[in-house]
Amino acid sequence: MKQILFSLLALWLLASGLSAQQSALPWSHGKLQVSAEGRYLKHADGTPFFWLGETGWLLPERLDRDEADYYLEQCHRAGYNVVQVQTINGVPAMNRYGASSHPDGYDFSRLNRPGIYGYWDHMDYIIKSAERRGIYIGMVCIWGGLVKGGQMDVEQAKAYGKFLAERYKNAPNIIWFIGGDIQGYVKTDVWETLARTIRAIDPNHLMTFHPRGRTTSATWFNDAEWLDFNMFQSGHRRYGQRKGDGDYPIEENTEEDNWRFVELSQSKQPLKPVIDGEPIYEDIPQGLHDPNELRWQDYDVRRYAYWSVFAGSFGHTYGHNSLMQFYRPGIGAAYGATKPWWEALKDPGFNQMQYLKRLMLAFPYFERIPDQSVIAGANGQRYDRAIATRGTDYLLVYNYSGRPMQIDLRKISGAKKKVWWYAAKTGKLEYLGEFDNKIETFQHDSGYLSGNDQVLIAVDASKAYVDKEWGD
Repeated sequence: MKQILFSLLALWLLASGLSAQQSALPWSHGKLQVSAEGRYLKHADGTPFFWLGETGWLLPERLDRDEADYYLEQCHRAGYNVVQVQTINGVPAMNRYGASSHPDGYDFSRLNRPGIYGYWDHMDYIIKSAERRGIYIGMVCIWGGLVKGGQMDVEQAKAYGKFLAERYKNAPNIIWFIGGDIQGYVKTDVWETLARTIRAIDPNHLMTFHPRGRTTSATWFNDAEWLDFNMFQSGHRRYGQRKGDGDYPIEENTEEDNWRFVELSQSKQPLKPVIDGEPIYEDIPQGLHDPNELRWQDYDVRRYAYWSVFAGSFGHTYGHNSLMQFYRPGIGAAYGATKPWWEALKDPGFNQMQYLKRLMLAFPYFERIPDQSVIAGANGQRYDRAIATRGTDYLLVYNYSGRPMQIDLRKISGAKKKVWWYAAKTGKLEYLGEFDNKIETFQHDSGYLSGNDQVLIAVDASKAYVDKEWGD
């Protein structure tokens, strides 16, 4: 019955016309590149690109064509413009059609066999489906544990990199991920070989490195010529859940402070854009491995997103426990997942990320910087930390807990400032009025730690960036 449902939905989407096809696709503005100031991504014609990613790790293996179409359409409708996937999660990897990723090992010369819908044919289909919807595919070429376990060496990396680059160099919607949940000092020669092999054939797509939890690619590869932007994985642990393992570059008991990784990464030279490519996931146990632990909720994933972006990230990637593994009844579940993936698409966090994207694209983009001096009084710690970002004539301050904060309105231009609250949960505006050019105290009336996290917006009163229809 469910298969029939997905087929009918796919036919309906085709008949009604995909909304992405009715407007300009992102790459109509040219290829993605790093902006001049080194903090953000843009298209070749100067159009800003705010990365709003969804974590679909097992998409190539677990979904068939109709299901992939349905999932990608829901991502598009929720505002996502990047989906991160594990291109292969085994050597070989097997998909829903029983096709192997490596029928002849690392010899890819005989993949095209008449009458056979192969693993890479299905990967092609997914990439094309995403392309029709204006979605980039962030391709983790091979998961790090496979390389660590000896399933790809330097020579095989050359063969695999050549195959991937030649197959997908002309697709407009590819972003290459080297690594895959691994430290950069593990099998570095393999990762360098894979990256350089792909880059030599395909110089037109951006490339990064997906590191292990609580680490950043900036530690190992910031000055690598193939690394266009840094990525960190803030991971899934709560404060104090460090357990003494790993070589994390942040202080003990600051596990949830993902903004620290932004600051750390951007302290490196040369300055490169940075993003949290794997934060906590909605509905996953805190710390991952004990299904009896508390689960991360929508307000948690919002906090990670706003903290990271306001600290200087060029975008954010969301994740959900059931979506990243495409859990369905009848298959093994990791990390205590119980909700079918198609039900997870209805969860609040998945559908709230678009409000962050809308907010960031509403203001002059490339001049924006993180600036904690906007907060005039003593800032809070942990959940009480307010975090500020601003341009020349606007400022934004994210307040998770509802704690009162003193804001220096003199940090931006204008003798008068118009001020709003913007609800991260709903995207609704609440106008506070016009204020003089001085330090003012603000506190939202929703209550302390109520789950109604807010962004304070202050704008030079002579400007009209804020669309009052947001509140409708």
